[in-house]
Amino acid sequence: MNSAEIDRVVEMAWEDKTPFEAIDFQFKLKEKEVIQLMRSNLKSSSFKIWRKRVTGRKLKHGFPNKKTRFKSANQK
Repeated sequence: MNSAEIDRVVEMAWEDKTPFEAIDFQFKLKEKEVIQLMRSNLKSSSFKIWRKRVTGRKLKHGFPNKKTRFKSANQK
């Protein structure tokens, strides 16, 4: 992945309403791969804050009502 793609994945991972499935759909990265990417691209303290924030969060796991609507960086 190039740096722009990594930056976008990090941005999407921080967003509350963007589920891991949306990242998988756009970038072919499973949740474990996103976690690894976040661990390697964030400071340790930021990574710990992010993990605490997303662990168990309903919106980060699955599309609500099976809808696959999300906005990509290229859409307006």
